[in-house]
Amino acid sequence: MTSLRLAAAAYPIDFLPDWAAYQAKLSGWVADAAAQGASLLVFPEYAALELVALLPPELHHDVVEMRPALQAFLPEFLALHSRLAQQYGVGIVAGSLPVAHGDGFVNRAYIFGPDGLHSHQDKLMMTRFEAEEWHISPGSGLRVFELGGVRYGIVICYDSEFPLMARQLAEAGAEVLLVPSFTGARRGYTRVRVGSMARALENQVYAVHAPLIANAAWTYAVEDAVGMAGVYTPADDGLPEDGVLAQGGWNEPGWLVADLDLSLTRHVRADGHVLNWRDRVAGAERVTPAEVVNLEGVRA
Repeated sequence: MTSLRLAAAAYPIDFLPDWAAYQAKLSGWVADAAAQGASLLVFPEYAALELVALLPPELHHDVVEMRPALQAFLPEFLALHSRLAQQYGVGIVAGSLPVAHGDGFVNRAYIFGPDGLHSHQDKLMMTRFEAEEWHISPGSGLRVFELGGVRYGIVICYDSEFPLMARQLAEAGAEVLLVPSFTGARRGYTRVRVGSMARALENQVYAVHAPLIANAAWTYAVEDAVGMAGVYTPADDGLPEDGVLAQGGWNEPGWLVADLDLSLTRHVRADGHVLNWRDRVAGAERVTPAEVVNLEGVRA
């Protein structure tokens, strides 16, 4: 496959009264993207925390105690996404949520194939809020997911700011990086956007950024979230000169649907103006410990 249509959600957090409302909202979003021809749908980091509204009010601001309480929704959450993926014949990266793992909790994004089977990618690098207040633990291991003959990697929010993670995914054949994010201020969004664009440039792949949108004073977990969906590319032959293939509006909820032509990224890897992917080996080999040079009092 050389072309595919993806949908990145700028997904808004709502205060929902019950599970039926959540199911109706999610079903409507999936139906909308499928109607636009998207084969893979990407929801943001922590989009599943809408479910906090269904917990007792005393847990809405208790980020520690809400974690175990959310586990009660997990079986229905998985079943709903599996059913929708099968019904519409699409792949879905579900909004992530804290999932019990070992002695703690990880930030886990489940991914579903069009036959309803699912796997997951855990976030590996925790922000300070996740580590210090929420006590979310890093997951372990990277995975590449194959759908329709195309390989995808998922780097969740902060993970996109660390080059070696995306590099490992690209080494395993990922041609598209999926970046679900939750950022509470524009500076956070900018960090993820810049990281995603850099990963696209370094690996000569596409990066698809799906941000959470929230103005939810009713829960401390995701009370503020900002951003705009985007699809980024290397800036080279046949691709946008600014590295932005598609972009939504600022804090504008909805799907950003874009057509990705993999023949273009494959071309620039083989014969672009620059060959970042080929030159990654030399770039690594030529890195040596930096010498400190004191220019004060130095005479030529």
